[in-house]
Amino acid sequence: MKNTIILLLKFISNYLAFSIGLDLFFNADFIEIATFSLLLTIVSYLIGDRILLPRIGNRNTLVADFFLAYVSVWIFGPTVLNGYLQIAWGSIISAFIITGAEALIHMYMLKNLRIERNSSKERAKQNPKLAYGLEMAEEQEPIQKK
Repeated sequence: MKNTIILLLKFISNYLAFSIGLDLFFNADFIEIATFSLLLTIVSYLIGDRILLPRIGNRNTLVADFFLAYVSVWIFGPTVLNGYLQIAWGSIISAFIITGAEALIHMYMLKNLRIERNSSKERAKQNPKLAYGLEMAEEQEPIQKK
């Protein structure tokens, strides 16, 4: 149930951000804005919230979410919206709004869900077989016969 609330919050924030960022510079339809919102909601949830947030923390995940939102509009925007001129401004405005909303969603997730941050030191402690040591030896050359 909590994951459904998070997905719904992400979709609403993405829809509002894209309606502001894309409708400001383009005549984007409801379907185009909803498509961008649904695509970014799914990708951001799977990559950002499920994979990156537990591993690299909140701040770095926000940076990744910003670039994900920016690049998704930058790549798919000209093909869907049929305009190349002002796509940079629409994508940067949308990315800033989405990053602000993602900060609030991450605070909600870290507060209400059990997301534990795994550091590399903790992962190394979990499996001691992966701790490799350094071996040093001299090279032994074969005896050459004359």
